[in-house]
Amino acid sequence: MVRKRQGGEEPVPEIREVAFFAPAGRPSGVEVLTLAELRERADACQLSTPHRPGFHHLLLLDRGRLVHSVDFREHPLAPGDLLWSRPGQVQHFGDLTGAEGRLVLFEAGFLDPATAAAARIEDWYGPPVRHPRGAAARRVAEAMGQLHHEFGALGGLPLEIHLEVLRHLLAVLVLRAAHPDGAGGDAGSCPAGETYLRFRDAVERGFTRSRRVGDYARALGYAPRTLSRATEATAGVGAKEFIDRRVVLEAKRLLAHGDQSAARIADRLGFADATNFSKFFQRRTGRTPIAFREAVRGGAQRVGGGPLRPA
Repeated sequence: MVRKRQGGEEPVPEIREVAFFAPAGRPSGVEVLTLAELRERADACQLSTPHRPGFHHLLLLDRGRLVHSVDFREHPLAPGDLLWSRPGQVQHFGDLTGAEGRLVLFEAGFLDPATAAAARIEDWYGPPVRHPRGAAARRVAEAMGQLHHEFGALGGLPLEIHLEVLRHLLAVLVLRAAHPDGAGGDAGSCPAGETYLRFRDAVERGFTRSRRVGDYARALGYAPRTLSRATEATAGVGAKEFIDRRVVLEAKRLLAHGDQSAARIADRLGFADATNFSKFFQRRTGRTPIAFREAVRGGAQRVGGGPLRPA
């Protein structure tokens, strides 16, 4: 689908929304394939064009190198690295030539609620790339291998039993992916505290209405300094920076995904007018909203300006 730019200039492509479609004869909700199969199915131009899937991607790189962009930030992958992109995130693949690995595509509702909660599959602030090593890497590879084998073994069990086996094997894999070091995240990270989690969820609900730390502090019953300390300890940035990064990310998604005017986006994000929004965006990214939109519509250019999420 394309839309014309204002002024009647040549049409420009939108970021594609991609829905999950089960392969013919396969159960709905999950698919496991190799990168070689992915290359056969989709051409390189299609994969390298920014798109916005409505389902999870869980990629384990086995051999070669790969650069994958998630929400306008590039992530280099080495063998053994695990990439996890979530529904609604804008992404595109780099050059897949020589890269080998296995890719799991799954809808959020495929997993049981307890597993989804334990793996924090809806945590958009989770790191896109994880680096399991040693025994943890072997366990992740084993879980991926078992899931891949079972997905290809359709016919060995009644369909409803096969589906449940896939659900349980995927649960093992996502739990391993969410906790690759056996604790709360990558080695060296600290588990998120309750204060941070409450603040993160409040920001997700309210960033279009307020960018003031004090508003969240009053709503949650904390002092602003307490929120900043909790956010700094877990996300590596202060509370104000955390809020602003979320606003910038949503602005980038809106600019990349559609043709709404700066004034309309400003209104959606709680700015008084387009001028204030444009100044905020340019101060944070080094580009005007229009310049960013033109760059991301170009597809192949790197459009990131540093981390867009708490690291």
